[in-house]
Amino acid sequence: MSTAPAHPVTLAVESGTGGILLWVALPYVSLAVFVLGHIWRYRYDKFGWTTRSSQLYENRLLRIGSPLFHFGILIVALGHVGGLLIPESWTEAVGISERTYHVLAVVLGTVAGVATVGGMAILIYRRRTVGPVFSATTRNDKAMYLALAVTIGLGLAATVAANIAGGGYNYRETVSPWFRSVFSLQPDPDLMTGIPVLFQLHALSALLLFAFWPFTRLVHMLTAPLGYLTRPYIVYRSRDTRLGTRAPRRGWDRVG
Repeated sequence: MSTAPAHPVTLAVESGTGGILLWVALPYVSLAVFVLGHIWRYRYDKFGWTTRSSQLYENRLLRIGSPLFHFGILIVALGHVGGLLIPESWTEAVGISERTYHVLAVVLGTVAGVATVGGMAILIYRRRTVGPVFSATTRNDKAMYLALAVTIGLGLAATVAANIAGGGYNYRETVSPWFRSVFSLQPDPDLMTGIPVLFQLHALSALLLFAFWPFTRLVHMLTAPLGYLTRPYIVYRSRDTRLGTRAPRRGWDRVG
């Protein structure tokens, strides 16, 4: 697939000090905070490691918004893993041309992105309009929703602007090699200079989101309730002292 030239509007950051700070230092700081933050949170705030579910307060909107958001974000995450970690040469080696990959990525990514944004909009509307849910919403929750919305919105805007409204942009030749170079401890900031501004902003917002992640309710995404499969049954007993193993006596109770 032929790729269009880079978008003319780019961040004014060259491969000098600014590029090193954004595309070398910031990724490692974000990764360190992400890992160490989760360790600290699990060590000192196990009781806070929860979604703080509000299902008891309202269920109708939650049944619509939650599946839309969670299934949408799951597909988006899988698409990012495939696009960033799997080199272009690997997909071509198994018979998937760049054009085929591009079409599948754009179609699935756009559908999943719209589902994610729609689900998040419903969940935010629910938190704002349902009184008990709004009362249970903390400042941390509001900041988390804002960070998520900005990151997801920029990613969807980059996809639409570059691949639908524009002539196409192959991020697997720039962003993906940069991402892999960070994990191979050989970061190459030059790969991120000159790329479309929306891709740069999306990458920066994602780095900030991952640094904020350990201190929000998003930590629940890294856990699974496996303990429920092996925990013992819970025995419930009435607190009414008049009830026991024997049937209650017939008739009226004596007054006084």
